[in-house]
Amino acid sequence: QVQLVESGGGLVQAGGSLRLSCAASGRTFSSYAMGWFRQAPGKEREFVAAISWIGGSTYYADSVKGRFTISRDNAKNTLYLQMNSLKPEDTAVYYCVAGPVPLARGDGYDYWGQGTQVTVSS
Repeated sequence: QVQLVESGGGLVQAGGSLRLSCAASGRTFSSYAMGWFRQAPGKEREFVAAISWIGGSTYYADSVKGRFTISRDNAKNTLYLQMNSLKPEDTAVYYCVAGPVPLARGDGYDYWGQGTQVTVSS
């Protein structure tokens, strides 16, 4: 089992930045690919970013490419999402996920956190 706890969400103005963190506990963090998904009210859950188990490969949704950066610190069992140039359409609950490979499909991940709210005001 892997437990994932997100933090760092909040309210920010458009153009601002936030950094989300995901603390993992349980089985070996470094053996899992990790990612972030988000879900806005009334919308489908969508892929945001993913990173391979060693951090050598990263993947992004087109909507966040160039603005968001995913990274991980295996020594600290922590995943990050640096979000810059935030837009109101980035408003959503952001979820940390863990699974065997970095995929853009939510059903490819075995573990999900509880989520952290990000609100971007215009």
